[in-house]
Amino acid sequence: MELEITHPEKVLFPDDGITKGELCAYYEAVAPLMLPQIDGRPITMERYPAGIGKKGFIQKNVAKGFPGWLQRVEIAKRGTKEPETGHYPLAGDTRSLLWLANQNSITPHVWTSRIPKLYQPDVCVFDLDPSVGDADALRKAALAVRDLLAELGLPSFVKTSGSKGFHILVPLDAEGDFETAWRFAHGAGAVLVKRQPDAFTQEFIKADRAGRILIDTGRNGAGATFAAVYAVRPKPGAPVSAPCTWKEIERGEVEPATFTVRNVLERVQKIGDVWSDMRRRGKALKRPIELLAKMKGPHHGRS
Repeated sequence: MELEITHPEKVLFPDDGITKGELCAYYEAVAPLMLPQIDGRPITMERYPAGIGKKGFIQKNVAKGFPGWLQRVEIAKRGTKEPETGHYPLAGDTRSLLWLANQNSITPHVWTSRIPKLYQPDVCVFDLDPSVGDADALRKAALAVRDLLAELGLPSFVKTSGSKGFHILVPLDAEGDFETAWRFAHGAGAVLVKRQPDAFTQEFIKADRAGRILIDTGRNGAGATFAAVYAVRPKPGAPVSAPCTWKEIERGEVEPATFTVRNVLERVQKIGDVWSDMRRRGKALKRPIELLAKMKGPHHGRS
């Protein structure tokens, strides 16, 4: 059964004339590459019913107003005596992905874990957030993260954020918990700051960053999300958070907002799915955490 797109003529990106119909057509076309990466991950919708020129909102719970066929996962709020339960949507097929877009959900944000192992992440995410627009410094920072991960025996995959930075993902074996993934990511960030204190910071307050690039590792906690692979971002030009290759980063060919709704599909036709083998390469973090402890030295607890 096909999904009817309502008001496809609605303009969601006023500066570019990109309509809801065009957004839905994009998600339908990219679904074969996107779905294997997001299948089973709880989704948070970033919705803009009046387009990106007006204030949008975040929606996690789809307890009402959803079609009966839409797959959902019930998640209780942890750490409360009477848990508040949310019904998060899942997107395991094209129709579900289109349903999200038809709700004016421009960006699906996803968990780092999948059902049935909801509390055992299968990816670890490093989000590079630059303070200033220095493309060369950002490129070098991304390569420094890649090189540290390689030292730790870990593969890494990179995508544009569609915003200001890059997202670097490490595939995991989905045997460890969120605390382990967070501890590893935070520890790796601390080593990068120690090695390159003028380039990296773990300070969340912008005024304290002094022009350095934030290594945001906070997306590795339970319930935290990151922009899904191939997700459109609610910014002028409709940039896409698209996978790229490390060679492209090395050569400076790709910047955070290089790919858009209007050019990424042509790219995919040319180079295919650069993340096709990610799920087969999941690693355990026990040995990398041990190596990080030696690199960091004493007095680095959770802060």
